Amino acid sequence: MKFFDDNSMYSGPILSGEMVGRAQANLGVRLPDAYIEVLQERNGGVPVRRCFRTTRRTSWAEDHVEVSALLGLGFDRGIDGELGSAYLIQEWGYPDIGVVICDTPSGGHDTVMLDYRECGPEGEPRVVYVDEDRSILLLAQNFAEFIAGLLDCDELQSSKG
Repeated sequence: MKFFDDNSMYSGPILSGEMVGRAQANLGVRLPDAYIEVLQERNGGVPVRRCFRTTRRTSWAEDHVEVSALLGLGFDRGIDGELGSAYLIQEWGYPDIGVVICDTPSGGHDTVMLDYRECGPEGEPRVVYVDEDRSILLLAQNFAEFIAGLLDCDELQSSKG
């Protein structure tokens, strides 16, 4: 099954090794292999499955978060671009713990990030949700686990709270 839907919003140019190297140098971290593999299908975009179950209430819902896009790299709205992770961390006051990788339907009030606090810049980051109050909730131990846990939002019973 494909990861992205047919909506090309949030998509950048075809991914190249040079773009990956430049993004990692600009961000100061090694990006997860699973993230790079997904971007080889399309360099950012709207996932087919956009919801991820949580163990507690979030600003989005009782039991999940929703992402509106997985951000790519190598263009203005990519994670390493002018409007990318560094800009979003500064603009929205997200904790400076790693890299913003997703847009959410809230338009900036919350986000999903790669968290490098425990693993360091060369390690395998965890994936966390940053709530509107800037509390951090662990979603997955790594990016591969995160994408495997994404669900079709229709499968979830609770509504936005």
